[in-house]
Parts: sequence; C-alpha cells; structure tokens
Amino acid sequence: MSTAFPPGFFDRLDETPDAQFYAFPRFVTHIDDATIAALTSHYGEILRPGADVLDLMSSWVSHLPPASALPLGRVVGIGMNADELAKNPRLSQCHVRDLNDDPRLPLEDASFDFALCAVSIQYLTRPIEVFAELARVLRPGGRAVIATSHRCFPTKAIRAWHVLAPRQRLDAIARYFAEAGGFAPAEQLDRSPEGADPLWIVTAARQ
Repeated sequence: MSTAFPPGFFDRLDETPDAQFYAFPRFVTHIDDATIAALTSHYGEILRPGADVLDLMSSWVSHLPPASALPLGRVVGIGMNADELAKNPRLSQCHVRDLNDDPRLPLEDASFDFALCAVSIQYLTRPIEVFAELARVLRPGGRAVIATSHRCFPTKAIRAWHVLAPRQRLDAIARYFAEAGGFAPAEQLDRSPEGADPLWIVTAARQ
C-alpha cells in the first residue's frame, strides 16, 4: 500500500473473504435509471466503434450503448460472480477474479483501448496495484474511465468511502492513477443528472 494514504484508509467493516460475499448473484443496479442513462451516454461519447474494452469489476450489466448503436471489438469483463457475468449480453469474454486477493489481470499487455469501472471502485483494497495493471493492459493513448456515485454495500466499501466527502473521493481516485504510474494527469467530470443519483467520473489516458 502506498504511504500516500493514512493507516486504515483501505480497511472495511467486513474483512471476510470477498468470495463469500459475492457467492450469490445480485441482479440489481446500483444507480437509478436517469444516472444509468447518463453513464451510457458518456460511454457513447468517448468509445469508438471497434474499440477493445475491459469492463473491470463487471456484473450482469455494463451500461454500454447497445451493440446496434456502438459495435465494439472485444468486451472483456472481470468480476466476482460467474452467474452475473454470464448474464451480461455485452461481454465477449469474462473472468471471475477477486482483485483484493490478487490484483493481477489475466490479460495480455497493451491489449485494450479502454478500461471501464462503473460504481465499484469503492470496494478495492489494493487500488494502486490494480491501476498499475490497467496501465499494463491499456494501449498507449488508451483511457481508463472510473465512474462513481454515492451508493455502496457499506460493509465492503473501504473506510475512506465512508468518511471522505465526494470531492475528496475523486481526489483519491486521481491519486490512484498518479501512484500507479503510466497515466497522464487525471480529469474529474460531473455528469450528474438533475434530481437523480450523482455521477462523477475520474478518467486518465495511458501515456
């Protein structure tokens, strides 16, 4: 763990193995419909047809535009539950992986144009190592896009997520990029729809 973060930053209320918590599928969404639409719209703006996409901490939905509107190359999901991943119609390949246990990605170097992570970053206890892996698997000029909101499974979210203000959380994610290395300075975006769940995005390009 980087010394840039204070002791206890990545602690959780429930430190039992994550495989136990995610053993059963949860076919739910974690942001409301308007915010899902805003995230899908953002993906539609930044992703290019034919791009190879990594969906990190994936589930049964990826919030990507439909294939008819945005045909992509490979879409590889990495998540915690095999049933959820199998249900996701956008994935062409998937891997069950507990990144808190082993942050290494079972993927080749420089094999993706984009890496996406939707409303799950708060569960990573070893984010610097995971972000270093993102730098490894992204092609030069590729982009990592971390979308966050305000909901979580409280016992599995890191302590920092409970005590930091939203802007400080985004600053922490930007620091993950900086500590991991290989990325240009991160940008922070607010794509929150009016009257809906917030949508904040931290994004950085692979150098």
